[in-house]
Amino acid sequence: MGPMRGNGKKRLVSEINVTPLVDVMLVLLIIFMVTAPMMTQGLDVDLPETTSKSLRQEEHPIVITLDKDGITTVNEIPLANDLLIQELDKKFKEDAKQAIYLRADKLVAYGEVAKLMDTIKSVGFDKIGMVTKQPENK
Repeated sequence: MGPMRGNGKKRLVSEINVTPLVDVMLVLLIIFMVTAPMMTQGLDVDLPETTSKSLRQEEHPIVITLDKDGITTVNEIPLANDLLIQELDKKFKEDAKQAIYLRADKLVAYGEVAKLMDTIKSVGFDKIGMVTKQPENK
């Protein structure tokens, strides 16, 4: 079975076959190369904590509303997408640390809400909160 010695006795081969190891490592490398770019995509959203009572605030945040018809309003003023970006850019220059609260109708598709959040992030705002309604006690 093994290699023969000079005296006719067989000896054991103690070498590691590295070909399967290399194959497995290449497959893992390819998997990580494909999945790594997918893990960096997404939006960082700083959501507020839910409390039983509303908190009093000293400053007034920007409230962006997206209704079921797709109309976007900033502080109750309806704006088209280009005007929305200009308005947010103006407000970002005034106060970059200001919070933005996003109100979206429950019938609005998730993709539209994600696009709006991406637009807000592209201007430079980091504090984005989602406004929700407390469940009614039955």
